[in-house]
Amino acid sequence: MRRVDAAVTDPRLPILAAGIVTSGDPSSADAPAAAPTSGTAPPDDDHSELAWRLRHARRGVLKDATVPVDLVDAAAAADAHGTTASIFGRAGESSARIAANLFGNTPFVGQLNLLTIGSFDAPQQLFTADFSHSTTYLSLGAPAGDHADWTARAALTQGDLSSWIIAGEYTTRAPARHRYDIGLSYSTQRYDGGNYATLRDVTDGSRNAGAISAFDTFAISPAVTLTYGTRYARYDYLDRSTLFSPRVALTLAPSAHLRLNTMLSSRATAPGAEEFMPRLEGGVWLPPQRTFSSLASGRAFEAERTNHMEVELERDLSAATVSVRAFRQHVSDQIVTLFGVNLAGAPASVGNYFLTNLGDVDAAGIGAGVRAAFANRVHGSVEYSMTQAHVNQIDGDNLAYLLVFAPSAVRPNVERIHDVATSIEADLPETSTRVVVLYRVSTAVAHAPAAGAGPTPLLDTRFDVQVRQSLPFLDFSSAKWEMLVAVRNFFRDTAPDQSVYDEALVMRPPKRVVGGLTLKF
Repeated sequence: MRRVDAAVTDPRLPILAAGIVTSGDPSSADAPAAAPTSGTAPPDDDHSELAWRLRHARRGVLKDATVPVDLVDAAAAADAHGTTASIFGRAGESSARIAANLFGNTPFVGQLNLLTIGSFDAPQQLFTADFSHSTTYLSLGAPAGDHADWTARAALTQGDLSSWIIAGEYTTRAPARHRYDIGLSYSTQRYDGGNYATLRDVTDGSRNAGAISAFDTFAISPAVTLTYGTRYARYDYLDRSTLFSPRVALTLAPSAHLRLNTMLSSRATAPGAEEFMPRLEGGVWLPPQRTFSSLASGRAFEAERTNHMEVELERDLSAATVSVRAFRQHVSDQIVTLFGVNLAGAPASVGNYFLTNLGDVDAAGIGAGVRAAFANRVHGSVEYSMTQAHVNQIDGDNLAYLLVFAPSAVRPNVERIHDVATSIEADLPETSTRVVVLYRVSTAVAHAPAAGAGPTPLLDTRFDVQVRQSLPFLDFSSAKWEMLVAVRNFFRDTAPDQSVYDEALVMRPPKRVVGGLTLKF
């Protein structure tokens, strides 16, 4: 229904106004205008239909909104100065204040390494080795909430071999029922030298590799813990570039000092993977330092796969832990690594090594070890293992090359391997010195061909020595300076599910010296 106000819309009807005048003549021209009554509209009021509908419309939500006082003051100040930039300035100041509080209240932990690296074969070459390779390493981490941490790492080196690595890791802390460990890394190396053996396998001058890993440690109960996950890696120089490495482990703790550990894994290892994916935890973290080639010209690289099964029993005795374990594994395409090999047009060099595959290996063994701490200054461990290995299905072409360049790498069909591995870590608070020593003796290590008719050694060793010396006179605020010196001839980092021949079939690994400064903050 449409409402029409006759008093407003009909011009023929008179409009009467009532008022009070001061003079006795009601028709006086000087009388003040009468005040409008409540039923009379002001003369300048809008009487259109649209205006009436707007006055009688239902109130909306937007009409109840209020303008903040800060914006009103900012607008007033902007009008006074003839500009509106102050409003945006206040918004920028608020964002900067939030960012400052975020980064200022976050307890960051970091490390910066400025290192120099050199390699040598014989001890007399130590003072003539080339130490021109410099490396910069940066690590930064912080808590992610109340129960997790994140860490980002990067390393860069320059020279004939230019390389860099970036990596990130996210881990949750106890007492969470699910403890996640998620990591990713990417690495690349570019070779600008003139080694023919390197250039024949690097067609575009560079190699790239990336990896993503995800593991979950699930506390099913206080006595049962399950760890499962996988690692996905891609190497662009492999024909089959995608590699998966799943792993599952179960720990049973029937008492506070007794644990039963079991593990099943299928570990894929790419030839030359050590030059791209160094481990993320502890140690000296270095980018690629060497190049590698296939021993047989034109032969594609083949990845190694190790299927490993293990059972271990641990018992805590006072300040020591005694362990006994048994394992079995099957290895496909066992990798052999050769240093110091002279090929036509490719002289031997500590900066380049050759790779080939031995064949398939079946192995089973047992081991026993002990870990102990002495007066909170020295932590150490020693483990002895004995393995029965059977090598079969050796490729004919690879066998011919190995017989010429590394006959000791050709293993007998059945072999018994004895291995002793020790580690010692000592802290000397009086001098702020920390020493780490790793030492391994094995009967399965491949030896270089003897120069004469001398006998082949029965044992060979691997070692890694690190000395960190604090420099308190350089400390400032919460930053700590250290001097680092490390010497090692270990080629691979030890993993519980690696092949028994991974380190043993590395012939003549060069000794690498690392020195420099470390800043921890």
